[in-house]
Amino acid sequence: MSSGAVAATFINPFSGNAEDEELKNWAGNITYSTKNLANPGSLTALESAIRQYPNFKVLGTRHCFNTIADSRNQFVSVRDLDIPIRIDKEKFRVSVGAGIRYGTLAEYLEKNGFALHNLASLPHISIAGACLTATHGSGVKNKNLSSAVAEMDIIDASGKTHMLSREKNPDQLNGAVVNLGALGVITRVSLDIQPSYQVGQWVYENLSFDTLRDHFDQIMGAGYSVSLFTDWRNKNCSEVWVKSKLTKTEQVKPMADFYGAKPASRNLHPIVELSAENCTDQMGLPGPWHERLPHFKMGFTPSSGKELQAEYFVPREHSYEAIMAVEKLHEQISPHLLITEIRTIDADEFWMSPCYRQPSTTIHFTWKPEWPDVKKLLPQIESALSPFNAKPHWGKLFAMKPAVLRSRYTRYQDFVSTAREFDPNGKFRNDFLNQNVFE
Repeated sequence: MSSGAVAATFINPFSGNAEDEELKNWAGNITYSTKNLANPGSLTALESAIRQYPNFKVLGTRHCFNTIADSRNQFVSVRDLDIPIRIDKEKFRVSVGAGIRYGTLAEYLEKNGFALHNLASLPHISIAGACLTATHGSGVKNKNLSSAVAEMDIIDASGKTHMLSREKNPDQLNGAVVNLGALGVITRVSLDIQPSYQVGQWVYENLSFDTLRDHFDQIMGAGYSVSLFTDWRNKNCSEVWVKSKLTKTEQVKPMADFYGAKPASRNLHPIVELSAENCTDQMGLPGPWHERLPHFKMGFTPSSGKELQAEYFVPREHSYEAIMAVEKLHEQISPHLLITEIRTIDADEFWMSPCYRQPSTTIHFTWKPEWPDVKKLLPQIESALSPFNAKPHWGKLFAMKPAVLRSRYTRYQDFVSTAREFDPNGKFRNDFLNQNVFE
């Protein structure tokens, strides 16, 4: 998940499911290929469903913009599984059902004095869905959300539950966390937690791209989590969001001159023309981690509206060159764009993560709902980023040829072998996986 909901609009993912009602994703750009959706309320009922259906996909909070979660036959939800939240204060871990949303978990943790290391821009996404697609927040020292997974329970195609952990089978866990939905049904995850902390954020306006050439690392390291926003029109970042972890509850003071950018005089939306009403508080006002790390408030429920999203990961050392390679396409990109967000993520050990052993920078595009035009632009952007071996976000739109995509993952063959062990007959596969992952 990245700069999603920048237009502050979405389709409610749980707005009901009458038998004659089509199932769509949040943005409305994907109409799923079946209306069949089962919501087992217990592990026993889930195990029965796994035995019953020869082919199905788990459907989460529907925030993917491509067909990675689609099924022609059947959907199963883990949202209603009767798995309680349990905090282990000695190990600093929390055990939760895979279908719980980050916003719900964050509020529970905060009430008990704990926190996660990071959050995505939106708090409405599910734990399992975010982890299996390598969804992330920002921060030069922050790994993606999956990096918090210390244990995971996953049911394979035969109905066997695999209990994977960092201590007992770390390599298998590294192969299974970012699994793209190809291994089985995740039922429970145990996440690393830490004591609750306070965060304050300032937004700075009008940062020149020229400054990024010599100061990219310093700019992105100026806070615990930093995001750059641009529409590619003026060779600048219209906004820089700097979220700082606080040791005290004192209000964060802004820099009068942030590498040439000036502090905003009011709360801003990433798209400056839009109201900041649903954005998390800025102006240095201290607040708990879960009310500052996302760009949008926990209490904000997405309702209606449409947009498209694409995102590409490049090695951190090529950040400026990659940004400028995209900038050359500004005349083609800007007319169809709502906003771009640029973030950093630290390296991890997950086989199918775009950040596998690679500190990364991401260039995220939130597009207007103009798919014919966006479809033509994606190959141009991917061509511009090709010298940097860019990888697309698994849950966003991309045009990359499957052979090229697979070649950019050094543990790809290991992942395919593991997937065939967990699911030898393709119970959990769909058209997306068959095309992009399995040859």
